[in-house]
This record gives sequence, C-alpha cells and structure tokens, in this order.
Amino acid sequence: MAGGRSKSFGHIRGLLFDKDGTLFDFYRTWVPILEGGALLATQGNVSAAAGLMALCGFDAATGKVEAGGILAAGNTIELAELWVGAGVGWSAEDLTAALDAHFAIEAPLRSAPVTDLVAFFRDLRSRGFHTGIATNDNAASAYATVTRFQLSDHVEFVCGYDSGHGAKPGPGMMHAFCHRVGLMPGEVAMVGDNFHDLEMARRAGAGLKVGVLTGTSLREDLAPHADIVLDSIVDLPAFLAGHH
Repeated sequence: MAGGRSKSFGHIRGLLFDKDGTLFDFYRTWVPILEGGALLATQGNVSAAAGLMALCGFDAATGKVEAGGILAAGNTIELAELWVGAGVGWSAEDLTAALDAHFAIEAPLRSAPVTDLVAFFRDLRSRGFHTGIATNDNAASAYATVTRFQLSDHVEFVCGYDSGHGAKPGPGMMHAFCHRVGLMPGEVAMVGDNFHDLEMARRAGAGLKVGVLTGTSLREDLAPHADIVLDSIVDLPAFLAGHH
C-alpha cells in the first residue's frame, strides 16, 4: 500500500473477518460443496450441473472461480435466482432453502482452515482485539462451522446474509458488529478475500481494509480497494503489531 510502511493503524480495536476464502481456503472448501449444490439443483444431472457451474464463472479446465462472481462472493438467493433463470425445475424460494440446507451440512464438514484458528483468534483476543465473522453464506452454516472449529469462545459476533443486516457489499454486517462490540466503524478492520468484503468496509467507513489471497482474487484484484493485501490471515498479527 502506498505509504503503508509509515502509516499507523493503532486505532484499530476490532477485526471483522469474512469466512470462506479468508479463514478457510476457498478452493479446498467450496468447489466440491458448490458442485454438490449444482447436482442438487439439477436432480443429479451431471452435464446440466456442470453447465450451472460454468454459468456462474467456474472454469472446469483450470478449476478456478471468477473473482467477484456469484460463486465467490454472492449469496444463496442470488445463486438460486440465477440457476432458476437457467431453467432448473425449482422455484427460487425452494431452491434457496434447499441450497442453504445443503451448505449448512456440508460447509462445517468440508471447511479447510488456513491456519490453527483457535490459536489465531486466541492470540488476537489476548492483544485486546474484538473479533467477528461476517459472511454471505447463511447464518446456520456459519454458526455450525464456528461450532465445529471450536471458535465460539473466541469470536464475539457471527453474521450471515440472512441474519437481518443485509448482504455484502452493503454496510449492515459491519455496522451490526460495531454495535455488538461497542466500536465505531473507523476502529474496525475488515479482512476478506473479495471485492465485496472491501466494498462493504468502504461503505461502512471501516478504519482498515485488508485483502487476503486465500480465496479467488489475485493481488491485482484487491490492491486498488485495500489498504494492504496479505498472503493470508497468518500475516495479520505481525502487520498490526508493526503498524501500531
């Protein structure tokens, strides 16, 4: 970041994290889950399911997902509406419910953490930071994942697209986190792997926008919108310590 080596972020007291692609490696976690969702939507039709994935920006040849697209950054309602528009035999409401149920089962089972998350969050809390998770996944999936990885005692706030605060890139999730922990947006850093995360931070007035490269975005995708781009959350504690 321009001037980043001398800029201080000592005012940051809260850290709000995206979930998938940030705390958990996107490709190891979500490609198989989304492929299962496409099979669900097409009632097991492998060819049609592949077509749905391609429609959403998945390149089967490379295994990559379009940065900023629905698979990487959207929510279940958006995904269901796109697939229903492509001709699957569901209503948008029924497919949304079915996909959310699928995600709530599969995400906790398949999520691949980028580091020892209990140790990571314990360290941040010991430094005095308030911590939260804001995801465009559904709340049931988010809470189940937090429970499975034993983060309930280390994270003060968990929010999904259906928690009543709106979806990213709207500012509602960050404002709700601030209200929960008693901070102003300018005292909070948003940490995410996608433009939607950084745009939420901008709209909410966050004090620090951190991009990470454990999702679908490249450094050049995130750099114009972030104050700093790190390889992963593993680098965050040292960055914060060096800029206090």
